[in-house]
Amino acid sequence: MHFTSEQRLDDGVVERRFTLGDIPGILWTPADVSAPVPLILLGNPPLGLDRMYPRLLGRARYSAAEGFATATIELPGSGDRPRLPVVDRARAGLRRALEAGEPVSGEIVDDLILPLVDQAVPEWRATMDALLELPGIGGPVAYSGGVISIGVRLAATDPRIVAAGLFAGSFVPAVIFEEARRVTVPLHVLLQWDDEGNDRQAALDLFDAFASKEKTLNANMGGHTGVPQSAGEDAARFFARHLKQAPAPEASPGS
Repeated sequence: MHFTSEQRLDDGVVERRFTLGDIPGILWTPADVSAPVPLILLGNPPLGLDRMYPRLLGRARYSAAEGFATATIELPGSGDRPRLPVVDRARAGLRRALEAGEPVSGEIVDDLILPLVDQAVPEWRATMDALLELPGIGGPVAYSGGVISIGVRLAATDPRIVAAGLFAGSFVPAVIFEEARRVTVPLHVLLQWDDEGNDRQAALDLFDAFASKEKTLNANMGGHTGVPQSAGEDAARFFARHLKQAPAPEASPGS
């Protein structure tokens, strides 16, 4: 991990941009850190960090006020990273299906989501490896946001993830429903009931598939960008409850 810039924001939060190999990312840490702090991985849609920065920064500030570090990385095929041709073709097929009022096939969903998940999850794991070696970050670790399939696979496969707040706002391949049955960490799932880009029933079916003994569905009326402030406050309480009590993570298997 190589840090490329550092600045202290007006509220004292420290923002550092980094690269991990050829993957750009951003790390935010609280203003005053006297001991290693928990870490939240901020998932984001594949729209590019520059475009998503204002929303990511807002989430990072909120978490820093609770005493948590947060980090995000540029997803495969986003920003200046090399495109994923199979995903681009699937995205075009998705647009054609939606414009024609036709159902979206499982093949399109698989090609749209699975190449992204297959590449992004190992990158997130490598990012965790590097961040947890920093002196100010000690874990535990949580995942927050989307793409929901990335969060599902991380929660199912990496024991360092002790809780997850997932955004139900993207298509979900059939194999991810099977992986959800292996997720046992506490979950807080946000669903916008009228999200024009989300299959509501698929989101409900995915929630039902999770094996977690503690799982909460926070459903609100409104579209994709109409998330009420109260939903963010509920998520913050969820992370405070689990990150401030959980033990620090052990090293990743094989790291």
